[in-house]
Amino acid sequence: MYKYEKKVEKLSAVTEVEKLPSAPELSIVMPCLNEAETIGTCIQKAQTFLNQHHVAGEIVVADNGSTDGSQEIAMLMGARVVRVEARGYGNALMGGITASRGRYIIMGDADDSYDFLDLKRFIEKLREGNDLVVGCRLPWGGGTIKPGAMKFLHRWWGNPMFTVMARRWFGAPIHDVNCGLRGFSRVLFDRLNLRCTGMEFANEMIIKSSLYGERIAEVPVTLHQDGRTAHPPHLRTFRDGWRTLRFYLMYSPKWLFVIPGIALALLGVLGYAIAMPGLTIRGVTFDVHTLLFASLAVLCGYQSVTFAIFSKAFAVSQGLMPEDPRLAKFFQVMNLERGLVLAGVGMFVGVGLLLAAVWQWWQAEFGPLDYERTMRLVIPGSMLTALGFQTVLSSFFASILGMRRK
Repeated sequence: MYKYEKKVEKLSAVTEVEKLPSAPELSIVMPCLNEAETIGTCIQKAQTFLNQHHVAGEIVVADNGSTDGSQEIAMLMGARVVRVEARGYGNALMGGITASRGRYIIMGDADDSYDFLDLKRFIEKLREGNDLVVGCRLPWGGGTIKPGAMKFLHRWWGNPMFTVMARRWFGAPIHDVNCGLRGFSRVLFDRLNLRCTGMEFANEMIIKSSLYGERIAEVPVTLHQDGRTAHPPHLRTFRDGWRTLRFYLMYSPKWLFVIPGIALALLGVLGYAIAMPGLTIRGVTFDVHTLLFASLAVLCGYQSVTFAIFSKAFAVSQGLMPEDPRLAKFFQVMNLERGLVLAGVGMFVGVGLLLAAVWQWWQAEFGPLDYERTMRLVIPGSMLTALGFQTVLSSFFASILGMRRK
């Protein structure tokens, strides 16, 4: 029992002394949660790879609260066991990587779905100067999926969809964004400052590396059927799929805010162009009710675009995303004073239209009004006044965020 307690490391006990020049070239990090059936096989394969290819390395098992004796098996096999108390795939990996001592890190699941004998191409790509080397399991990227190794939805919908999104939204030069077998330099890991604690950790690594212009390479790998039988996989299709989609959207203000916002605003402007003169198109008359819907679209669209500016400025200020020249130019052109001027103009016109409606009411001796005529003043007047007020608040808030970026 004493021996066990001495060999299991707590993350808080890791010091910078452990990362001095005597550190090995490679650390193979395996997250572990009740993997007693397969952890020994994975460690043995990793050890064989290190010996056969004469790589100075270590094997680190990041245990995330196993209760099936996985830790004892890993220690008997000669691996370092790091106990990571905070639950989650990302937490386990960050804990194991932080405690590791290698110049390069290769991470892979401990369920025997990845072959740790086949890591040569990873270490070669890292030695060539690549910051991140991602495995590809999907056939169109050169990979192989053994029968029963991947669920139908994951293979034909989830992984392809998220990979296409990563390529188009963030410019990731890969074909399998969710592959759990990958290698990277310690310098990259320290530079990225990864935050995700769950399954999104793997996606965050690729997205941030792409946004920051890091050197990314891809190598084909083979995905084998999960070797566990005692419990189902930790991955939950819809829960983790939604969390991944949510992360993509939060990391892309353009697709979450800008594009929907511009679409709504343009739809609103089109509604005004049709409804203000009361046009009839193919027997359908567009009147003041259309103006109400159009005003709603303009207001929602405007607010969506301003949220894009806020979220992007916050992400840059917190180091979640790299500096964006377009955002910097925006803050140069649209400063607080100019925003307030535009807000003042919008509110002046809006209040003027509202006062014109009150004038019509006064002329009617505060009696019944011509509904269609009056509402053509009230609706746009209310919209412009609200836009002006939103612009006042947005200008101050954007100014605060802009100050934090400097």
